[in-house]
Amino acid sequence: MSDEAALRALIDGVKPLDSAAMEAARGRQARLAKPPGSLGRLEELSVQLAGITGKVINSVDKKALLVFCADNGVTEEGVSAAPRSVTAAQTVNLLRHRTGASVLAERFGVELRVCDVGVNAELWERGIVSRKIAYGTKNIARGPAMDRAEAVRAILAGADTASAAIDAGAQVIGVGEMGIGNTTTSSAVLAALTGSGVELVTGRGGGLTDEGRARKLRAIERALSVNRPDPRDPVDVLARVGGFDLCAMAGAFLMAAFRRTPAVIDGFISAVAALCAARLCPDAAGFFVPSHASVEPGYRVAMEHLNLRPLFDLEMRLGEGSGCPIAMMMLDAACAVMGNMATFEEAGIDDTYLDPIREGDFS
Repeated sequence: MSDEAALRALIDGVKPLDSAAMEAARGRQARLAKPPGSLGRLEELSVQLAGITGKVINSVDKKALLVFCADNGVTEEGVSAAPRSVTAAQTVNLLRHRTGASVLAERFGVELRVCDVGVNAELWERGIVSRKIAYGTKNIARGPAMDRAEAVRAILAGADTASAAIDAGAQVIGVGEMGIGNTTTSSAVLAALTGSGVELVTGRGGGLTDEGRARKLRAIERALSVNRPDPRDPVDVLARVGGFDLCAMAGAFLMAAFRRTPAVIDGFISAVAALCAARLCPDAAGFFVPSHASVEPGYRVAMEHLNLRPLFDLEMRLGEGSGCPIAMMMLDAACAVMGNMATFEEAGIDDTYLDPIREGDFS
């Protein structure tokens, strides 16, 4: 089977959320000993999990965070405050549990899988998942980031990495990244997919000055003009103005949907990858759980197009998947509520006092 055929089979294999299981979950929530809707987003998460798995009672005891690492040739345009060498250094530090995301993953018992899909260095650190497509992408301000075949290979590499984590028992995955310059590629991909203005979707990344952000804006505008990505074809957009990390992340999101496993979105870059996956397969979006609200302006645009709301806002903008372990604790909480709370009947409570609330009579 060709890579293109494998990608098509993956997309075609994603089925919608289980509506019957979701209705059953709503019914159980209505019977739990609490005022209707009083647990807010936790109730929504429990219903979503039922739709994902087909079961009303779920658990996410086994968790995995996947971090896809790659370099981006657009750093030649001076679009990042950090040197390109940081990608390789932090890829190694992730494995040593010395970065923000890896510290949080370790703290909350989340397995960490670090995948090299395009770091511009030879990495020999023990534990790395090596799926390198090339030593970084080309400069999108001068031409395509990669060819289409490389983009598809990177998508499938991410899908394979997610599938391996699920095979090892993961009941939820988080999708993160490491790659200097990838807020630039993410902004370019988002602008291409949505038709949004570059100014609207482009922030300061790791801390650019006004002058640095101006260079970033010019580089993205040139990339879109030079490459003319086709918004109707997400693979074309990724190949022309994206990155290997974005491709792999999109593949991980697709595989999570295919394997009926919840996938946690991190911040801006992860949200753009999720949008790519959803444009390739609209049914996949039902399997995504957003974590934190990134301060990057493009994040809000991506969420609007995904029709999702972040679970929390801690003014985070680190990336790496740092929001995922925190969101996974909220999924744990949703599972505990659904599985362990007593119903009114089990608690010996006559719940007729709630009938006016259920009927919407608040007079």
